[in-house]
Amino acid sequence: GLNGLSHECKPVEDINGHSNHKPVMNGLIIGHNNKDHTNGSSPLTSLPISALKQNGLLQTLAAGGNQPKPADENEELEKARQEWEAVESIQPSTPTPLISFNEALQYFQTTDLGDKNIQPTIRRTGLAAITHFLFGPPRLHRELLEERDLVFAIAQPVDNSQPIHMRALQTIYKRLVGSKLDCPRYGVHWETIGFQTDPATDLRGTGFLGLMHSLYFVMDPEMLPLARDIYKLSLHPTQNFPFSVMSINMTRIALQVLREEALSECNRRQQVVGVLNEFYVATYLHLYQLWKTQQKTIADSGFVLK
Repeated sequence: GLNGLSHECKPVEDINGHSNHKPVMNGLIIGHNNKDHTNGSSPLTSLPISALKQNGLLQTLAAGGNQPKPADENEELEKARQEWEAVESIQPSTPTPLISFNEALQYFQTTDLGDKNIQPTIRRTGLAAITHFLFGPPRLHRELLEERDLVFAIAQPVDNSQPIHMRALQTIYKRLVGSKLDCPRYGVHWETIGFQTDPATDLRGTGFLGLMHSLYFVMDPEMLPLARDIYKLSLHPTQNFPFSVMSINMTRIALQVLREEALSECNRRQQVVGVLNEFYVATYLHLYQLWKTQQKTIADSGFVLK
């Protein structure tokens, strides 16, 4: 049978008196062409669509062999529509191209970020201000103030509907997981790399800078092996931790150190962004070594972060 349809053979006498068998489907004989062919084969005769419609075959095939109830049909159609939309979102015709750290940085350098209410340095008063003035750390050079302020502007909450945000998320996901396909904007797949189902929820404290640091980590050829080692540890059966959320904590620490003007390396190298990137990686490396060698678990995260 075909989808529950009757499929049998009935003898039909040919002109030589021999008995041939022709298949019958839903009462229609699917016969052979009467014309002879040089190779001895006989193709199946095409049935007109009208005959199929009259015989109920098209309707039965479209229904999968069983006519569903209206409610079941609507439910199945809705389920199919949702699955198809998911396929379209997971596997677009053209995957989103990866974005480098420098390309993302250039975007912010050339975009009007508006008047951001930022606090680039901590406010010291009284004895703390005198101690800082006398003993340092030294203040950031004046020519670096604009670059420092850009860092804090990127760390402010921004519109995450911009295409660059999704490109950065897709790049981080693909480089860590090893996938070549795009993934939907929301979903449990983000939990694989340590986000919530909506990564924007985790970025409120560090803004886009939290993604920028992760982007630097996975797109720098020298840093990528370390990033993948840390990511592998984050998936450990007992020592697991959310990779991206922990990364955002490293960004928060880096921002605090920059705000305290404790990164004197910025003055020596005459740059802020590059020094901050390396400080972020060094901090994550330090946490990784503690976590791995001392057999830390997620219950120890507060202690390790301190």
